[in-house]
Amino acid sequence: MKKPTELRKVDQLFAKYSESHQNPTNKAIHWFCVPLIVFSLLGLVWAIPFPQLEFLGRYNGYVNWASFLLAFSIYYYYKLSPVLSYGMLLMVFVFSAAIVTLEKKHRLEGWPEMWQVCLVIFILAWIGQFIGHKVEGKKPSFLDDLKFLLIGPIWLLHFLFKKAGIRY
Repeated sequence: MKKPTELRKVDQLFAKYSESHQNPTNKAIHWFCVPLIVFSLLGLVWAIPFPQLEFLGRYNGYVNWASFLLAFSIYYYYKLSPVLSYGMLLMVFVFSAAIVTLEKKHRLEGWPEMWQVCLVIFILAWIGQFIGHKVEGKKPSFLDDLKFLLIGPIWLLHFLFKKAGIRY
């Protein structure tokens, strides 16, 4: 049993992540770029060809490599904080709807392919992240430990939950 003064694993990770995210400009950049990175990464993995599964019928295309990435990520978040994992799942639903919309825009209106849009977003958002860390004067947390690539999105979400009075 943990002691009352002992921080939960999720709070320990947030504290460590926060060490390199103190500068207000860097934090503002993260509020913009982290969701864009999550969205664009989801779209890029979604675009990797996946075998057609006949039993899915008209739902073919909705189960793809991104489904596995999401399952792993949401499970990891669930182990850290079930409530935050539900918030991330909701965000992923919104991002998935946007990805499907991009696919439809390509098919019906001649927009660039979804993966191309996501690639541009991904590159620009990462440039923003590195600019933020240049301003901060500290390297990104994930350079020390890759799990911090997963922590960034829920670190932002936990602030929203705190502001709304939702215990995570």
